[in-house]
Amino acid sequence: MRGRPNLYVSYQEEQALLPTWTKRVVLALFALGAVFIPLGGAIEVGERVIQPFGFLADGDWLRILGLVAITAVGALGLNILTGLAGQVSLGHAFFIGIGAYTAAVLGSPAAEAGVFAARWGAGLPVWVWLPAAGIVAAGVGALVAPTAVRVRGLYLAFVNLGLVFIGEWMFRTFVSVTGGSQSGRGFPPLNLRLWGIARDGQPATGPGLDLASDGPTWAPLAWLDWLLGPLINLPDEMSGEVKVYLALTAIAAVFVLLAKNLQRTRIGRSFMAVRDRDIAAEVMGVADAAAKTKAFAISSFYAGVSGALLGSFVGRLIPESFGLDLSVQFVAIILIGGAGTVVGTLLGTVFVVVLPRLVQDFSLWLTDAVGEGGFLAGIADAVVSTGSGDFGIVATSQGVTPGLNVAQLNFVLYGVLIIIFLIFEPLGLYGIWIRIRNYWKAWPFTY
Repeated sequence: MRGRPNLYVSYQEEQALLPTWTKRVVLALFALGAVFIPLGGAIEVGERVIQPFGFLADGDWLRILGLVAITAVGALGLNILTGLAGQVSLGHAFFIGIGAYTAAVLGSPAAEAGVFAARWGAGLPVWVWLPAAGIVAAGVGALVAPTAVRVRGLYLAFVNLGLVFIGEWMFRTFVSVTGGSQSGRGFPPLNLRLWGIARDGQPATGPGLDLASDGPTWAPLAWLDWLLGPLINLPDEMSGEVKVYLALTAIAAVFVLLAKNLQRTRIGRSFMAVRDRDIAAEVMGVADAAAKTKAFAISSFYAGVSGALLGSFVGRLIPESFGLDLSVQFVAIILIGGAGTVVGTLLGTVFVVVLPRLVQDFSLWLTDAVGEGGFLAGIADAVVSTGSGDFGIVATSQGVTPGLNVAQLNFVLYGVLIIIFLIFEPLGLYGIWIRIRNYWKAWPFTY
């Protein structure tokens, strides 16, 4: 006999961030795994010590996970503008670039004078340049909004697309800020300093937390040992990559919480009202232009912070990094994941960021399978292009033709997946998850 159903008895319960115990437990397990897995923690099973997710603790996968956290911040910003407010945007890369170069000017020291030197730089700590990157990008978004809100649909997308081309021209032209296309601009490292100014190419000194170098495991993480007892063996040393990953994950978690909470506020409800029917929203008293302007500003703030984190994570970027391909990548994230949902945006981010690595590994596997013989070798030989006269789809290297290299194949997959999800599953990966969840909630019934 099943017990009393878990029903909502108030509006506050229904609108809670975590309304059910299932969601609370899943979130706790996810947070625990996000900290435990990259540390390479071992689990004792009898006399054996195993690392079930040890591969995630190496440098390559840690960088991918860090890039997932950075991309999630930018994707959440585009989801607020397109998913919540219904404003189609292809100019997200422009605001990411604005935030990135704002952080570079404020956080990195000025280089010596030269043809391609970035001569502007203040060398300020992270607590100055990171929020400033978002604020400047939000200001630019608020300035663009009065023009953008006059159009809608495809015309709005082309207006934002023009910003990308204007941004590329600006970033290539103002060499004293961006460093130009040849050398690019160095970005400040993600070190948590209370104060200190970097000068003459030397890093800032002052009290804080150094994330770039290896060191002992942070004391706050010792609660994992206390919580899980003898099952967990955490390493005594933490690499700089793990520290950067944990810092990026913490920052991304804050922005996820803000984006999720925005949907429950008066501003978030006004965004959704404008998205569903702007004329009806105005009749109900929602200021259409003001709501769209706020959506542009908030989305641009997220994009600016994401750009600042991206520059700090990579270390050096060129103006061409903020082109149309970056905007298409973010559009693919929200469409594949599920527009208008925070969970869908996170699912789409993981899928799109990890996809290039999976395509690369698959291409290498096909290349190795060609020379092994057998049935799989025949299939791999038909797919892989090794040179002239070979009409395979996947090229073994950058200079091999015909065939698509990994980067080109990624863009083809983006387009194909966008078309598939728009036709067959408009809610994206989030819609698939909802179907699976509802099936098991109703099982063994089909309704």
